[in-house]
Amino acid sequence: MSCSDCSAIEPIEDEGIVNLRPASLLISALVQKGYKFVGALEDGRLLYNSREELLSILEALEWHEKELAQPLSIYITGKSKIGVVERWVSLAQLALRFSNHKLIDIISNNEFSSHMQPIVNRSEEIVAFEFLLRPTPLGDYFQPYELFETARQTGFHSFLDRAARISAIETSARLLPKGIKRFVNFLPSSIYNPKYCLTHTFAAIERLAQDPKDFVFEVVETEKIRDISHLSKIFAEYRRQGMQVALDDVGTGFSTLDVMSSLEPDYVKIDRSLISYCDEDPEKQKTIQDIIERVGHYGGQVLAEGIERREEFLYCKELGVDLAQGYLFGKPEDKPPAHFGDCERENR
Repeated sequence: MSCSDCSAIEPIEDEGIVNLRPASLLISALVQKGYKFVGALEDGRLLYNSREELLSILEALEWHEKELAQPLSIYITGKSKIGVVERWVSLAQLALRFSNHKLIDIISNNEFSSHMQPIVNRSEEIVAFEFLLRPTPLGDYFQPYELFETARQTGFHSFLDRAARISAIETSARLLPKGIKRFVNFLPSSIYNPKYCLTHTFAAIERLAQDPKDFVFEVVETEKIRDISHLSKIFAEYRRQGMQVALDDVGTGFSTLDVMSSLEPDYVKIDRSLISYCDEDPEKQKTIQDIIERVGHYGGQVLAEGIERREEFLYCKELGVDLAQGYLFGKPEDKPPAHFGDCERENR
């Protein structure tokens, strides 16, 4: 089974074929303009021999799309890449690919790395890390949100999401001992068929001889949860493989308390906007207490994220929060903190 959304991103070559659909309404107009078709006209395969000619074709298609008031889909096959997996996109998506070519190059070439932020228990011992996408030391700079948004707009978000998960798994295998939890983000909208779309993730864990029980897959904070049933199936597939799941941003924004109660994730991460100065805000305290009580009903664990003040940590600890994450304990870095290895040796 092949998936165009997860397949490698092929570069747009200076010579190749523009595959067009629907082509029937445009054939005569394009022939009159002198564009050359390959094979049967109804197949809608236009030949281009230079980057300039390609841009001219796309400009003509854009004009006709407006005239016809009917969206067109295309995919471009480079001269040396005949037979690759078809990746159909809209003209708007292709235009964004050209205008954001630097970010697309970062995505297609996997020019990013995984940094890790510590997660501590009530005794402030590091028991886990969350893995976050960051630029490589010598690579082009980017904002992670901007990279994922560009990937979404151009139809590459499934490719990037899978690559980011595998990067986190590989980094964790290289730098962390077994027994330390690894929180790895994922986009539910990038996973169409959990049994197939997650096979690459599970294969990476097996290939690197990692323990599935060490992994917690977390719905990312920017992902609006539209389909609870679909997300439930994704959670079920992770759990079937021996892994755990987490829900982010609980208490505000996209992840409501009802969603949390419906999905019953193993870990519930309280949104940082609720944690900030929670020790001084009765309304925030009420919401945090409600979350803790609901999670306690089904046996999950609560993690307070975005902690920057000791007063916040002490208050959350007093309420019964299990885990904490934030700048108070460490920022995302390309390797574990120096004292982490010492703590590990002491605990053996």
